[in-house]
Amino acid sequence: MDTKKLSKIAFACLCLAFAFTLSSISFNADVSLLAFPIAAVFSLVLAHFSLRKLFRLGGSAALDGEPGRAVYIPVVRVLLQYLPYVLLISFVFRRAGENGTPFFLDVLQVVLWLSVSVLALVMLHFLGAKKLKKTAPAWNQFLVDKKYAEKQAGRSFVRWLLSEIVSWIDALVQAVFMVLLLNIFIVQLYEIPSESMVPEFLVKDRVVVFKFLNGPKFPLSDVGLPYLKKYDRGDIVVFRNPHYSADRKSEVRTFLSQLVYMCTLTMKNINVDADGKPKADPLVKRVVGVPGEQLMMQDGILYSRTEGSNEFKKVDLDSSYACWNLNAVKSGVKEGIREFVLPQSGYDSMIDVEAKRNAFDLESAKASCGELLSEFDSLVSSFELKDGVEFSLSPNEMSVYYIDEVSMFASSPFLQNIRQISTELISSAAGRDWYRNFLTAWISDVPDFKGDLYSESNFKLNLMMKISCAKAVNRYVRFYCENVQSSQWQGDEILTSALSELSAFVNYVSLLDRRNMPLFPANAEDGSPRYIPDGNYFMMGDNRFNSLDMRHSYKSWTAPLTAFDKYSLTYSTDMAPQYVDKSRMLGTTAYRFWPVSRKGVPGHTGM
Repeated sequence: MDTKKLSKIAFACLCLAFAFTLSSISFNADVSLLAFPIAAVFSLVLAHFSLRKLFRLGGSAALDGEPGRAVYIPVVRVLLQYLPYVLLISFVFRRAGENGTPFFLDVLQVVLWLSVSVLALVMLHFLGAKKLKKTAPAWNQFLVDKKYAEKQAGRSFVRWLLSEIVSWIDALVQAVFMVLLLNIFIVQLYEIPSESMVPEFLVKDRVVVFKFLNGPKFPLSDVGLPYLKKYDRGDIVVFRNPHYSADRKSEVRTFLSQLVYMCTLTMKNINVDADGKPKADPLVKRVVGVPGEQLMMQDGILYSRTEGSNEFKKVDLDSSYACWNLNAVKSGVKEGIREFVLPQSGYDSMIDVEAKRNAFDLESAKASCGELLSEFDSLVSSFELKDGVEFSLSPNEMSVYYIDEVSMFASSPFLQNIRQISTELISSAAGRDWYRNFLTAWISDVPDFKGDLYSESNFKLNLMMKISCAKAVNRYVRFYCENVQSSQWQGDEILTSALSELSAFVNYVSLLDRRNMPLFPANAEDGSPRYIPDGNYFMMGDNRFNSLDMRHSYKSWTAPLTAFDKYSLTYSTDMAPQYVDKSRMLGTTAYRFWPVSRKGVPGHTGM
């Protein structure tokens, strides 16, 4: 290739750059206005030094007749190296405004950017030292002679120092942009921010995530590479947190924070919320549900069914990585764990409650509720009703709170509430009617759960707690009716046993939303199952008791333990399962490179 052909490539490159520049014009009074001048100024500078100074297009001199013009080659090379990066900056600014850009403009600018980048690389190739000998021998000889003359003349220390500083800055800036492109389209580094994936990943572990097959997109646009990755159950994925707003302002801030995060090798995270705390975005979780499935989790066991089979089956693979008891992980990993949600005794108590609930018999429950109601009626039959006393507790306002086992008689809101309710029950006819319904309203309408283990288990748990409540209530009522001194209450074995049993149930309820999950997606109104749609996946963290993942909302509310009992106990819940569209997935974890002692391809390391 000679300089005439090279000049034509330079001309074509500049024409495309100016086309990109014109397409960056914005008429919105916001940051997008900066896109045009950024691209225009840089393109004009490049046109001046390449077309006018180096190639003298439009001038009278022959292209190869002035070796001295080779002095502009280093300048042109630097400008060509930065051209794709500057246009990418313009691309981002154009989309950082309030209104964004239409899709066709995104496509046009991506095509122009790719074309400019390719032509710039071609130019750099033929202006390099090796190719320049053939492309323009006279220019090459001029640069060789110039370099030799400078070496003979020597340079002052100040000029040498300035040259070195500029060289280092140039290398650093170009490295930053190269890292940016690599991180957008090929590979990215992430630091694990929480313990949701213990024992697979510990806090501060650093992992490599490959993105090439996951449809990476140009910043702030929907244009990019196609999705080639098919996610399987068990894949560990990095994805954008759907709990956070996806409006344009948030997306711009997220992009800038990721840029800083990438360029500092995960050392600096500026993606923070209004309180200055780092956002949980992106998330690192494991794929546990795939398209075409309906899921359910009960007692820590994940179940799945598909349209081809209406029967729920255990997902055996899930049990190989789901971690429920951190006390039992390998000692080497255990040393790096910061928080143990449950001590071994708490885990054992949970298992004991689940065993009691699974063995709970509804026919026996009907008998127990009847006996407790008969005991209550017998106790209050001679107790004088007070005129004008109202009973204000609505059907499902008997809420479960966390309790302190050590001082359950003094500091438990729930248990204190039971004592207060007991006095109201025996003082009004409305209270006695409420208690009768509380214990027996469910008996006439026991549902057919049709394989819904979650609903059936919560129905039983609700009844178990009611029976324990009733035992305590009846005991308090007996104390009131028989005028037993309050100093004798705390040592009463029957009351202590009932409250202790209830304490274990309340503690279990505090773990309910981490240990179990209702049908997801929920059945349709007619009871027919629904399934995770194509292109969507369901993710959870391995450390199930310490993972605020796709099972949960970031807000909580009060809900009944069961929808099949009008007088159900209620509890505070954040259960709101949601699947994630593949468009929000950034990649899969491929390698843990830090700490060195645990480096390697992610595999189950902690059980």
